[in-house]
Amino acid sequence: MMLGAVDVIMLSRHSDNSVAAVGVVNQIIVLTFLIFEVINLGTSVLCSQYLGAKMHKNVVQVVGVSLLMNLVVGVSVSLFLFSMNETILQWMGLTPELMKDGTDYMRIVGAFAFFQAISLTLSASLRSANKAIYPMMVTVVVNVLNIIGNYTLIFGEFGFPEMGVEGAAISTAFSRGVSMVILFIILFKKHIRKFPLAYFRPFPFKELKNLLKVGLPSAGEQLSYSSSQVVITYFINVLGTEALAARTYSVNIIMFSFLFCIAIAQGGAICIGHLIGEKRPHAAFLLGKYVMKKSVLITVCLSLITALMGPFIFGWLTTNEQIIRMGVTILAIDVILEIGRPINIFATNALRAAGDVNYPFYLGLVVMWSVAVGCGYLFGIHWGWGLAGMWVAFLLDENIRGIVFVRRWYGMKWVKKAL
Repeated sequence: MMLGAVDVIMLSRHSDNSVAAVGVVNQIIVLTFLIFEVINLGTSVLCSQYLGAKMHKNVVQVVGVSLLMNLVVGVSVSLFLFSMNETILQWMGLTPELMKDGTDYMRIVGAFAFFQAISLTLSASLRSANKAIYPMMVTVVVNVLNIIGNYTLIFGEFGFPEMGVEGAAISTAFSRGVSMVILFIILFKKHIRKFPLAYFRPFPFKELKNLLKVGLPSAGEQLSYSSSQVVITYFINVLGTEALAARTYSVNIIMFSFLFCIAIAQGGAICIGHLIGEKRPHAAFLLGKYVMKKSVLITVCLSLITALMGPFIFGWLTTNEQIIRMGVTILAIDVILEIGRPINIFATNALRAAGDVNYPFYLGLVVMWSVAVGCGYLFGIHWGWGLAGMWVAFLLDENIRGIVFVRRWYGMKWVKKAL
């Protein structure tokens, strides 16, 4: 997450327009990255359950198939983003004054999207094997590289030219490439020392089928969310550059409030996958209750602190009073939103790990598009409540889904869905 956030924070010293442009591009980049998640989510779930069931050959097959698939898909996506960057941003309704910054950033980051495709697969396989410490260490190194690269290339330090948005894109793409290389080295040293050809002759189509069986609906839920965010970003374009910049700043600030719940949800999901593989569903249920309660408590506390610090944070990022006013209002509304979001993040991860992959997809598809998008347009555009109105719609979306997910977890219908 820091790679995108650091770009936004450091570009805020360059101009609010560059922040707005990069915010739109990042929505598109995140959406395309979800194509990679079709395979990665399946990798995480299958590896967790196979490791719990002591089926090590299947683990090797799953990781090998995942790397091959995401290499092919990643290169295809990279070519698409590189060649279609301006057309895509025109579809998004990006204004002429933002177009140059947007195309510069998207052309470079998009061209090397395949670095992220491979890195996500490698990280998923390591985390599922209880080796999450290694992707974390790599992330620390990569973020330090990105900060140094941004400082050097955005502002033209150490004899380099001042490149602005283009410099941020080069730094981000390079950092992702370094991440991929280091993760490959770690995989071979600490998890899977080799991929025997005998494991892939004949090709393990069964594992590919299982990957898609888990991955398609799992990624579908995330795709639904990101697609809805792209449509909402299009609506925010109507409200003007200030609203777009305020939204970009707010999203990157709020991200740190729910970072803990993402971490504990992913860790909980891996443990739940192991427990399901060991045929211990009641233990998985109890662990899920614990994770849900801790996620909500800590996320709401962090979001409250963030809201109280809102004027200081926005004052540090920009001098535009309209952006500061909108941003501070959003942070206040977000405190209530963060009651539902941790439950949703946990439930989608945990149900997926248990094999209940369709339920989060269908629920997300119905509620996100009817409440977040439909009410977002109604409150924000039609009724003229602006960005704050849209955030109220997001609040309703997250909390409605949260209530439904709690009922699903306690109902324990997911127990029969194990692979």
